[in-house]
Amino acid sequence: MDNKEIFYRHLAPTSPHPVGLEVAHAAGSIITTTDGRQYYDLIAGIGVANVGHRHPQVVAAIKEQLERHAHVMVYGEYIQQPVSALAARLTALLPATLDCVYLVNSGTEANEAAIKLAKRVTGRFKVVAFKGGYHGNTQGSLSVSGNESKKQAFRPLIPGTVFLPFNELASLDVIDSNTAAVIMEPIQGDAGVVIPNQAFMEAVRQRCTDSGALLIFDEVQTGIGRSGRLFAFEHYGVAPDILTLAKGLGGGLPIGAFVSSYQNMQQLAHDPMLGHITTFGGNPLCSAAATAVLDIVTTPGFLDEVEKKGALLEKLLQHCQVKAIRRKGLMLAIELESEEKVDKAIRLALERGVIIYWFLSTRHCFRISPPLTITQQEIEAAADILQEVFDLL
Repeated sequence: MDNKEIFYRHLAPTSPHPVGLEVAHAAGSIITTTDGRQYYDLIAGIGVANVGHRHPQVVAAIKEQLERHAHVMVYGEYIQQPVSALAARLTALLPATLDCVYLVNSGTEANEAAIKLAKRVTGRFKVVAFKGGYHGNTQGSLSVSGNESKKQAFRPLIPGTVFLPFNELASLDVIDSNTAAVIMEPIQGDAGVVIPNQAFMEAVRQRCTDSGALLIFDEVQTGIGRSGRLFAFEHYGVAPDILTLAKGLGGGLPIGAFVSSYQNMQQLAHDPMLGHITTFGGNPLCSAAATAVLDIVTTPGFLDEVEKKGALLEKLLQHCQVKAIRRKGLMLAIELESEEKVDKAIRLALERGVIIYWFLSTRHCFRISPPLTITQQEIEAAADILQEVFDLL
């Protein structure tokens, strides 16, 4: 059996019709398949390759650490230099109230743990989430995600979650003294890049402060420079009690994190002891890669370029077939007239060497979230191809 046959026969599917590219090589914003064809990657592995595929600094950091050691013990027992270095680097970039990091393996794991932490700290059980929100596909994360069509087959889910309309002030009174946590994305990703207004963000923060609920910002998609700021919450001047990260943090390796105050995090060490554990969280190779990523995205001028590149893409993608473009940094939703046109656009773009992709919850839009290192020349070339695609819709 060749790789393609193995893929379709022995790897469990996620959909009836996967994209099916057979990848040979990836560098920067370009993916090369085994037949030698090159593609402009405008989705970065769904917001993972923020610093591009195989960034030299990330590769060097992984190789250097591999010469020392890989996994040696479960998280939290041994002192390992790359893990400590990442914790120090990350907390130095965050508000003083977010000074303690727990490293995990993925975004959904980070969100699961954040909810556990909020329940442990507050002694409460109710969780407030928002319609349109997406926080992962494991049981707890799915329970607080807003897309009912993805949840129905797996009910009953975890009880105690209340869903509110996103970006609407009137319903926030539901956040009360029984609420353990409010979990939200500062910019809703899979709802189609839905950007809340300043008043809403401030009101959510104030309501949590007044009620004693912990505010969780899920920045799995929006974090690590994607929005044009290192963290999307910086656009609003509103900080969470717990921050979750993953995707772009690892530079292509699997890593997640939830970050809170030192005081909050101590709750996980007693009553019960080992209140949250992970075997592979804080993997030293992934941690070394993540520190390299943070070094890259905090280079002076890097984030300014993200906004400039996003604005250029938005300008070059204007077309009569495009009904709206919602954007923050290099996180874009391109709205077309129908699901059918989105499906056709994705297929035609792929045939012409450009990778774009669906949103989970908004089928009349497609996503663009390229590597933040994409060049102006690559943006212009990919946009020219997408203009051809729009002409054919």
